[in-house]
Amino acid sequence: MRTPIIAGNWKMNKTPAEATEMIQALKPLVKEAKCTVVLCVPALLVHAAKQAARGSKIKIGVQNMHWKESGAYTGELSAAMLKACGVDYAIIGHSERRQYFGETDETVNLRSLAAIRNGITPIICVGERKEQREGGYTNSLMEYQTLTALNGMTADEVKKVVIAYEPVWAIGTGLTATDEQANETIGVIRAAIARKYGKRVADKVRIQYGGSMNPKNATGLMAQPEIDGGLIGGASLKAEDFSKVVNF
Repeated sequence: MRTPIIAGNWKMNKTPAEATEMIQALKPLVKEAKCTVVLCVPALLVHAAKQAARGSKIKIGVQNMHWKESGAYTGELSAAMLKACGVDYAIIGHSERRQYFGETDETVNLRSLAAIRNGITPIICVGERKEQREGGYTNSLMEYQTLTALNGMTADEVKKVVIAYEPVWAIGTGLTATDEQANETIGVIRAAIARKYGKRVADKVRIQYGGSMNPKNATGLMAQPEIDGGLIGGASLKAEDFSKVVNF
C-alpha cells in the first residue's frame, strides 16, 4: 500500500514569524495524521519552519532548486545546499514556474535528477492547459511530461519520486477536476510509468492531485484508488484548513 502524501505549497507567502506561528498551530492538529505531511515553503523560511516543526510529523520542502551543484548561477540554490539545511522535499516544475520563469520539460528532468541524487524527494508537477484537455491531448501530454521528467532515473530512483498531477486550468481558479477525471488522468500517468519501468515500480510511485484540493473536496478525491494525496495551494496557508485536508 502507498502511504498518502499531503504537501502544502505556500508559494510566495509568509515571513519567518508567520511561518512559525502557523506551524505551531498546525502541529497538534496533524499529530494523528496517517499520511506524510509536507510544507513546501519559500527557501528563506526553511530554518524557521524546521525549528517550528521539530518534534512533529511535518516535513519541510522548497518550491524549486537548480540542477547544478555549484557555479555562476546568480540567485539560485543547489540541491546540496538545500539538503544541508534539512530540506526533505522539493516541488519541481510547478505550472507557475513553467508559466512565469521559463521552466521546460527538460529542465524539470535535470532538477529532478539533481534532487533524487542528493537525497531530496522531488514532487514533479505535470499538467495540461484547458485548451489541451478540450483538444483531447491530455493523455499523450501526461505520458510525455512524466517520462521526460523521469528520463535517466533507475527503477529504484523512480520509486522514490512523487508526481503531482495539476491541471493548469484548475490552479488558482477555484475550478477542480471531478473526482473521476482526476483519478482517470492519474491512472494514465501510472500506466505510462508501468510501461517503461514495470507495474511493480509504478505501484510504488505516489501520485498526488494538485488542482485546488481543499477541505470541501479532499475526502472525495482521496477516496479514488489512483490518488495518493494532494499538492495544496491556498488551503495550506491556514492551519485549520490544511489540517482538514491532512485528516481527510
